[in-house]
Amino acid sequence: MLVLSRRDVEAALDPDRLVDAVAAAMAELSAGRASVPPRTAAEVAGVGGVLLAMPAHLPGLGALAAKLVALFPQNAARGIPTHRAIVAAFDPETGTPEAVMDGEVVTAMRTAAGSALSARLLAREDASVLAILGTGVQARAHAEAVRRVRPVREVRIAGRDAGKAGVLAEELGAVVAGSYEEAIAGADIVCACTHSPEPVVRGEWLDPGTHVTSVGVNPAGRELDADAVARALVVVESRAAAVEPFPVGSNDLAWAIRDGVVGADHVHAEIGELVAGTRPGRTSAGEVTLYKSVGVAAQDAAAAALVLDVARERGLGTEVEMWPVG
Repeated sequence: MLVLSRRDVEAALDPDRLVDAVAAAMAELSAGRASVPPRTAAEVAGVGGVLLAMPAHLPGLGALAAKLVALFPQNAARGIPTHRAIVAAFDPETGTPEAVMDGEVVTAMRTAAGSALSARLLAREDASVLAILGTGVQARAHAEAVRRVRPVREVRIAGRDAGKAGVLAEELGAVVAGSYEEAIAGADIVCACTHSPEPVVRGEWLDPGTHVTSVGVNPAGRELDADAVARALVVVESRAAAVEPFPVGSNDLAWAIRDGVVGADHVHAEIGELVAGTRPGRTSAGEVTLYKSVGVAAQDAAAAALVLDVARERGLGTEVEMWPVG
């Protein structure tokens, strides 16, 4: 079995190929060809953490994988990642484990690739001002991924910690905004990547034509207020998952439905339907669009298959004999 470190995964995951792999996975999911059960969570009482299990099979991509991800929001105060994860890849013909790899890079890059895919499909072609809300791993990954699909000339960073925002802005050649509202004002694309329990995107702040991506998860809150959801043409990874409460879905959508602001039918499409062309996307330059991601295992499986293929081609990783012969 192949063991792939963080460095191995970073070397193997090409961002452009990953967007295409995520697109194929989402199309397969929406077409009903993938097996992706709802994720389950074991709560870690007392520290506010959860351990999530996320298996998936994508026949078209020849991918069978499962991710275990620990989500501990309080780690941010300790200066360590809030997400810790591993991904195991299996042979879809025999079920034999083929590889175990770092899952934090997979999670960051496949999530950003999904948002980049949504920007490619939904953002205006001339979108040039990008607002990044958050200062962590996902913020950095989103800035890098979205700039590959649209002609971004200005990146704004906003976060609760001005120091971290400044460091990230310097790294990315971006500017620091004084608030989330300031970052969003006039932005063409807004990427919300926070653990905030209070909305960092409000409908009243969004200009016509803005494309919003939201990937943050907080069991006790939401990144988007109900007005932002109501104003937007909403696209998700999976209708069934997105409208459920945490840990399966998104409070952003579930609470807006609960409070009667929108109905469950407010979800316009799955992103896989846009990839396949079975549902339309943006209908006008002035339409506000929203991609609400809850993170589905199909994306992890697609990324893991890509990592494994490249690792074999380049001789990356370390072979470990798990089941000695004889």
